[in-house]
Amino acid sequence: MAHESQALRQPLTSPRLRRWIVSVVLAAICCVWIYPLLWMVSASFKSNAMIFANEGLIPSQPTVENYVKAWDQANIGAYFFNTLFVTVGSVIIVTIASAMMGYVLGRRRFPGRALIFGLIIFTLFVPQGYTIIPVFDLLTRLGIGQSLWGVMLATSGGSFVIFVLLFAGYFSQMPNELEEAAKMDGVGFVKTFWYVMLPLSKPIVVTVVVMQTLYAWNDFLLPLVITLANPAIRTLSVGVYAFRGENFVDWGGMTAASTITIVPVVILFLFLQRYFIDGLAGAVKG
Repeated sequence: MAHESQALRQPLTSPRLRRWIVSVVLAAICCVWIYPLLWMVSASFKSNAMIFANEGLIPSQPTVENYVKAWDQANIGAYFFNTLFVTVGSVIIVTIASAMMGYVLGRRRFPGRALIFGLIIFTLFVPQGYTIIPVFDLLTRLGIGQSLWGVMLATSGGSFVIFVLLFAGYFSQMPNELEEAAKMDGVGFVKTFWYVMLPLSKPIVVTVVVMQTLYAWNDFLLPLVITLANPAIRTLSVGVYAFRGENFVDWGGMTAASTITIVPVVILFLFLQRYFIDGLAGAVKG
């Protein structure tokens, strides 16, 4: 009986032990992964002298002077609201436009559909640096080359292609009965998309919102080029770079500004991570 009891317990103990080992290993990797973030937050409460003194993560004499200096003197407060304007605007534009295009590509069969898909995928291999000059020239011709509207419009095209493919994959797996029922009720193509299909794609919508927010909030190259002639419309990523002088780097102010930049997107992801993962899983499945 003792041998039988041990044999019954073994299959339960072994998987549990493996889970513990995997959890410990992943926890160790996580600690290494987030250490730079912890160091940045810690350094934001230190002076430059304390940072170079290498006193550890916990500051001996914490100070909020770096945050005050970054928000007021370095104009990070204004850059924060510039970034918020650009991010919110680009999220609205990209979500609606990519959802409409993804719906057509995912649900309709028409001549040239494969060619359009091929051209869309081809644009993924074009580096951003090659498109900056045409984008800037287009914004200048439209008269918004030195305004936040121009930054917002330019940012909206950065990762647009990926979102179209995500929506197309998600919409393609939806049952045809939904559209057939809408047609029987006399609902047209546009209303079917807006009132039936789009509400059902909430996970992918949240995924696009999170990804576009991360992209627009952290984009550096496009805002840097567009805001060169008008520093007042700088975004946070460009404003943080301004802490790097020719002969001196204000590490305390830079880490404080970086913390201000990162905290909002971290909070957003923590609230929406479940929908984000569901949306990616659904798009890949489709």
